[in-house]
Amino acid sequence: MTKTIRVKYFTDKIERLRCIDGKSDWIDLRAAEEVELKAGEFKLIPLGIAMELPAGYEAHVVPRSSTFKNYGVIQTNSMGVIDETYCGDNDQWFFPAYALRDTVIHVNERICQFRIMEHQPALLFEEAELLGHEDRGGHGSTGKQ
Repeated sequence: MTKTIRVKYFTDKIERLRCIDGKSDWIDLRAAEEVELKAGEFKLIPLGIAMELPAGYEAHVVPRSSTFKNYGVIQTNSMGVIDETYCGDNDQWFFPAYALRDTVIHVNERICQFRIMEHQPALLFEEAELLGHEDRGGHGSTGKQ
């Protein structure tokens, strides 16, 4: 079922959002301003959009796989979560960037991506003495023989 998401653009300098049919279910976000960062500096990079997400949904925002390689920045919160209540006319999305080297990010460059996810369902936690499954070997054991 297709969902409609209303998007407000804060600038005409960035490409409009679009889904890439059959290639990815992540959607690219772009820098809405030119940003210069020195090594060790933090800035919120405006993404030039606000959205009205459907009720019961949230957006997960993460760097593109090439963001660190191309710009030497990391996202300070590892993954941003934007829920459907962040939908006011001035609720612009931002990318919180920490620079590990001097860099310039130009307007309209793709720096992060997002996808829309349903909220976690209601959960009930039940305490148990045993879970009754085979141990996998502890933290960091995956792939070790």
